[in-house]
Amino acid sequence: MLKVLGKPSSINVRKVLWLCAELDLPHEHEAWGSGFRSTDTPAFRALNPNGLVPVIVDGDFVLWESNTICRYLAAQQGRLDLLPAAPRERARVEQWMDWQATELNSAWRHAFMHLVRQSPAFADPAAAQASAAQWNDRMALLDAQLARTQAFAAGPQFTLADIVLGLSTHRWFATPIERPALPAVEAYYARLRERPGFRLHGDNGQP
Repeated sequence: MLKVLGKPSSINVRKVLWLCAELDLPHEHEAWGSGFRSTDTPAFRALNPNGLVPVIVDGDFVLWESNTICRYLAAQQGRLDLLPAAPRERARVEQWMDWQATELNSAWRHAFMHLVRQSPAFADPAAAQASAAQWNDRMALLDAQLARTQAFAAGPQFTLADIVLGLSTHRWFATPIERPALPAVEAYYARLRERPGFRLHGDNGQP
């Protein structure tokens, strides 16, 4: 059976767990990371030399990087609705997945780590304020895209892009920052909250 390794509070682990729910995919979830089994061990680093979660173990196949794991599982299960086969349609989905992993994540990191995690490494309030402003700018870009599609990130259909962006959107609403009114994002969030997998692994009290 597929094993998903990673602490349940991790936004990246929750991507994979939400996708498993969408796929109705049997799996075992093992909690690794802060507060659970340590990832800073030779045994775990043999699975992921970065010492980060999530990691999946699928028989003798080991894979890390959350967005890559999501692509793999959707393709393995033949879910062309989540990850299309046609190059242009697939590229559109992957474009928004990669944007989430680079532009959006880098924007929210300092604000979230300062305000929610209260990490000593992110103690500068001015940097946190700048991060929050950049985060709002990035969410405004998503709002414009959602206003165009009137549905989901890559178009009219729910895809992998919405799993990764949906968790980031939840984090934006859950973090105590000043936020502009973004009506398309608000409507998008309401649509995501109707999905059972999101209720389990997104809208579950964890920012």
